[in-house]
Amino acid sequence: MKMDLNVTIEQMETGEQDAALTALQSYNKEMNQCFTFIAEEEQDRERLGELVLGFLNRELQPSCQLACLETVRILSRDKNCLNPFISHSAMPRSPKHLGLEDGETSQPSENADQEVISEALKSICNILLHNHTGQVVAGDLQLIKGVAERLKQSHDPTWNHEVRFFDLRLTFLLTALRVDTRAQLAQELHGIRLLGNQLDATLGLCWPDSLETARAGFEGVPPEEMPLLSREQTELAMESLKILFNITFDTAKRKVDEEEAAEYRHLGAILRHCLMSQADGEERTEEFHSHTVNLLGNLPLTCLDVLLMPKVQHGSIEYMGVNMDAVSMLMAFMEKRLDRGHKLKETLLPSLNLLTESARIHRETRKFLRSKVLPPLRDVINRPEVGGALRNKLVRLMTHIDTDVKDCAAEFLFVLCKESVSRFIKYTGYGNAAGLLAARGLLRGGRDSGIYSEDEDSETEEYREAKAHINPITGVVEEEQPDPMEGMTEEQKEIEAMKLVHMFDKLSRTNLIQPMQLGMDGKLRAMTQGDLHNHSHNPVFQPEEPTNSGSEDES
Repeated sequence: MKMDLNVTIEQMETGEQDAALTALQSYNKEMNQCFTFIAEEEQDRERLGELVLGFLNRELQPSCQLACLETVRILSRDKNCLNPFISHSAMPRSPKHLGLEDGETSQPSENADQEVISEALKSICNILLHNHTGQVVAGDLQLIKGVAERLKQSHDPTWNHEVRFFDLRLTFLLTALRVDTRAQLAQELHGIRLLGNQLDATLGLCWPDSLETARAGFEGVPPEEMPLLSREQTELAMESLKILFNITFDTAKRKVDEEEAAEYRHLGAILRHCLMSQADGEERTEEFHSHTVNLLGNLPLTCLDVLLMPKVQHGSIEYMGVNMDAVSMLMAFMEKRLDRGHKLKETLLPSLNLLTESARIHRETRKFLRSKVLPPLRDVINRPEVGGALRNKLVRLMTHIDTDVKDCAAEFLFVLCKESVSRFIKYTGYGNAAGLLAARGLLRGGRDSGIYSEDEDSETEEYREAKAHINPITGVVEEEQPDPMEGMTEEQKEIEAMKLVHMFDKLSRTNLIQPMQLGMDGKLRAMTQGDLHNHSHNPVFQPEEPTNSGSEDES
């Protein structure tokens, strides 16, 4: 291999195009089948890179130009040999072959050498992926402006799939790696509208109503009867979704004006169509839906009502007169990720958070989800975490080892309960609910939040009959257990109580546990040695008394 590289360099050093073309074609053919580099050849590869860039600065035959760019693409896979390609003087040679010069973009034509443009795009993507200096230079050269201009034309059938795909991939890398470029695309270059149009063109959409989409030629066709998206459509759509995610990352955290809200609602309608579409293959469909859900989570919460706006049609899931197809699809997607149980923080939380926030602000969504997740309670024998229903699965997550997963699952169920402490405990059991209630200072109970509408919490006959016998800690009816202190004298009971206190004291001294006490604010606090002493004659730990003399009754 080393001898072949030296031969290639020697042929390049002659300066003859024909000799260079033959040598590069041979080298490229061999390296396209090999994805590893020999460390000892780093200097030789850098030398080859310098020679190739020298050739690209000349007027070349199209075949020689293509061979040179293919070599740059191969060499740029090695992050240790990028020095020839990352200077301000070298990088402009690539924009010329990208069809981008000084922020302008060449118009598509039948004679455009799109293979050359594609190789140049791949090379720049490799450089950005592996080298920080290359990222800075690309930002300085304003590559994003030229690419954005061509993205406006990319729905033109003249541009082939590779050019369109790697234009989007380059844009994704620029927005992922450069905060300033991300802001520039979002604001100066109107990135949301630009990428929304990309999705519109890629999916072939038409608009029967201002916020309702359909596939052109398939208006009124139920989602399950729509043709599958092609591999190329799905690839382009996913790249657009990833770019949109980058430039809307902080949107949900800030207020938007009416003009921005209209733009986000328009995008939300497209995302609803993405959610209801199927790609060619289950894995590809799931990946496509995953990017869609991630982006939906970035939209302002008030704009999520667009998910409920399509008219109810034959075959639609209707609830309270509203089309719930999209919400039902989100719930099915969430449950599939939950059942898989793999990397829940990364895979489950985006959809679970999205459902939580949608339920918090949209009454119809909350009531629909509650009917599916928390139907009227009939099972009073099995613990809430036992079983295969969605409620059981989510309650099990409330004691998950990952704090984010645990909190998110609890928050979802709490919102479905309209943030009512009593209802939350009813469906999950006090033991499972304690974590969220302690974090919110609601262990002593609390009022329902005022943001929810009034409705009746209908109880089933089974629950009403068993209610008096339900253990609030576990949430189920349990067999009565014998009193362990039955037959003991008062002195023996006090001895056992003191043993328990000393055990807690020993464990707390060795930091194995931290005894806690419920404060007047409803939150737990660490107990001191004085607290333990005060309770030594009363082993039942009571909430601390208020310190003010005229305390109010806080029942």
